[in-house]
Amino acid sequence: MIGRISTLALVAGLAVGAPALSSQAMAAPSQAQVAAAAKAVQPKVIAWRRDIHEHPELGNQEVRTSALIAKELKALGFEVRENVGKTGVVGILKGGKPGKVVALRADMDALPVEEKTGLPFASKVTATWEGRTVPVMHACGHDTHVAMLLGTATVLAGMKKDIKGTVVLIFQPAEEGPQAGEEGGAKLMIRDGALDQPKVDAIFGLHIGPGDPHQLNYRPEGFYASSDRLTITVKGKQTHGARPWAGVDMASVAADIIQAMNQIAARQVDVGASPSVVTIAVINMGMRQNIIPEDLKMEGTMRTFSKARHEDLVAKVQKAVSAIGDRYGAKAEAVFSQPYPVTYNDPALSGWVKNSLEKASPGKVDDKAALVTGAEDFSMYAEKVPGVFVQLGGRKADMPAATAPANHSPFFDVDEAVFETGVRAEVFMALDYLEKK
Repeated sequence: MIGRISTLALVAGLAVGAPALSSQAMAAPSQAQVAAAAKAVQPKVIAWRRDIHEHPELGNQEVRTSALIAKELKALGFEVRENVGKTGVVGILKGGKPGKVVALRADMDALPVEEKTGLPFASKVTATWEGRTVPVMHACGHDTHVAMLLGTATVLAGMKKDIKGTVVLIFQPAEEGPQAGEEGGAKLMIRDGALDQPKVDAIFGLHIGPGDPHQLNYRPEGFYASSDRLTITVKGKQTHGARPWAGVDMASVAADIIQAMNQIAARQVDVGASPSVVTIAVINMGMRQNIIPEDLKMEGTMRTFSKARHEDLVAKVQKAVSAIGDRYGAKAEAVFSQPYPVTYNDPALSGWVKNSLEKASPGKVDDKAALVTGAEDFSMYAEKVPGVFVQLGGRKADMPAATAPANHSPFFDVDEAVFETGVRAEVFMALDYLEKK
């Protein structure tokens, strides 16, 4: 574990009480100043990431993580609001000059995944999720998002007197979705005023993944898919495993439902017009090898990029599930919940932000990235104010692209060198937006 790094003192203004970066005419901080500050804080960003990675917390349970964030922001002189959207933290930095308000967002929650990276700071944590004890891992990079935004906070705090306007940092719980029966995530953060106290004019977000290291990818308009949680319940008739005809064979019901979902996604909609995905990931039934159970529960996800496709798929899935239940003499129902809208990048802001990203990672910016069937509740912020969501490539240099573990893999890991690029990107997006006419 990397300890406290004294090299931060090498960049003027990074520590609380130190003088802000000087400027004769109170001009915006230069590209060189931002680069130097990001380099100086890099060891601390790595230390934060490793600490958070070793102590992951599931959605709405991020108590340790949020306490760490609040402590660091207060030490930097931020105005801090805690317990926003349950465990969320909002940090506010008012610059030395009046201006607009820009927000940057990071998510904090981990996943119920057993880590297999072999890292010296690998997670050994377990927690309770929907009534079960599960292993917990930062398998989607949210540990890096928090660490990079804390690094950004450090850089911006050292430039406070030269900032034209206000920066709001949003550290959000439960991006992966709350457990059944709970609320959480961006929806709750917005409800608790994350975009209104003060009123935010624009928001930016960053997500790490297994792309080429230091690459910054995005696209205008729809970028990430919408997402719905799919829950299928079937009520049948229990019977002996030796007499399946005397009840409802739930294994056959489950198999038919899966086949129907695959057929709907691949054969009943135009996959060339717009991508869509229907996945069944959880099947729960039975407790003994010779008893066909009465109940079946299946869970999965649906991803779409348009309202019309979304409505069409919901109708097709519900009709197919109900019909399969009827065919077997069971009652079957499909319910969609926890919807995330399409992550929509504001077209005008998308065109403008490219220059800021080029300063962060010259020659490694792609503003025509492919559609992503993953989903993000950053989309809910972008429905309220203009926003842009960007992907940061974090694959290790010695890892072939074809075999790099994806987000949500138990082997997911990143090249820590890209954190410096992420911090530069967040700082430039914020500062440039506040200077924007």
